[in-house]
Amino acid sequence: MDRILINDLRARCILGTNPEERRERQDVLINLAIHADLRHAGRSDRLEDAVDYRALKKRVLAFAENSQYYLEEALAEALAALCLEDPAVQQVDVRVDKPHALRFARSVAVEISRRREEN
Repeated sequence: MDRILINDLRARCILGTNPEERRERQDVLINLAIHADLRHAGRSDRLEDAVDYRALKKRVLAFAENSQYYLEEALAEALAALCLEDPAVQQVDVRVDKPHALRFARSVAVEISRRREEN
């Protein structure tokens, strides 16, 4: 299956279980691998035959920035479900990175894969 990759989409949201994490928005990085059949768009060179990844990015960013999850796993699951609302998307791999969540670590990340038939 073909893939569209969106790398290091930066969102600011409430994410975490500690009281200070619930008060102020923090940066998260979202990476998406959107699996879809891109042959028709590749042959026709027409936007209407393609996955509109710009619109999908806007929906993902708006959703994430308005979310208030306790767990990275829950945010990743919700983002996967959002991506699978597009009928052209057959599978999505979502990675949510929370920079500086652990001392001495650049980030902590959760990565999931979801298929249309699982949704």
